[in-house]
Amino acid sequence: MSIRMVFLGSKPIGYQCLQYLLEKKDALGLEIVAVRTRMRKEFGAVGNDLAGLAAQYDIPLLSSLDELPECDIIYSVQHHELLKAAHIQKAKRIAVNLHLAPLPEYRGCNQFSFAIMDEATEFGATLHAIDTRIDHGDVLFEQRFSVPENCWVNDLYELTFSAALSLFRESLKPLLDGDYKRTPQSELARFRSTSLHFREEIGALKQIDLGKGAALVQKTIRATYMPGFEPPYLLIDGKKVHFSLENEAHGGN
Repeated sequence: MSIRMVFLGSKPIGYQCLQYLLEKKDALGLEIVAVRTRMRKEFGAVGNDLAGLAAQYDIPLLSSLDELPECDIIYSVQHHELLKAAHIQKAKRIAVNLHLAPLPEYRGCNQFSFAIMDEATEFGATLHAIDTRIDHGDVLFEQRFSVPENCWVNDLYELTFSAALSLFRESLKPLLDGDYKRTPQSELARFRSTSLHFREEIGALKQIDLGKGAALVQKTIRATYMPGFEPPYLLIDGKKVHFSLENEAHGGN
């Protein structure tokens, strides 16, 4: 009997994870019974259209989390909504989230930027159980790596993307087999830091104050200059003056 999974996700990492599930579903005895997604235009159309990918396989799209069907596993990758207890309970086995940051150090949004601001030396990706709080569920699997010196936010994103995709693939069969240990984040917090960042915080971080010194200004620009998103800026006479990279068109930093 196949394992029934609902996939919730977006962005290129969500697309690649869903694509992998669909490629391996027969070998894994897996059935994707529904998908919930939204298009993120910041990442372009290629390798980002989860709705189109689901349509290729005749998988129903959910217009609301309240339409979640009964299933064995709910798998979330960069999903934009918080699940309520009633949603989580639709999964008979477990509901999980692939979080593109180490836990409990970086819960919430824009974790790459805040890690650079914190001068973090280690980062990574985490697969954790979903509960009703933001990124607080038990850790099941993780993959970590060292952060390069003077790292830019887009570079840290790419490193984390690679780690997350590797973690997703390596942990998938153990997850389906129930072969994992649940580690409460409260235990990890005894020797790891904790933080929780919200989506609206990034706007304030992008406002550059030249009076804070060259080192902090440079670090803030490295932490917030992400192609496809609003760049950091100065506020002059109430108007935003955005920073740009001279050699961005050539792919450099």
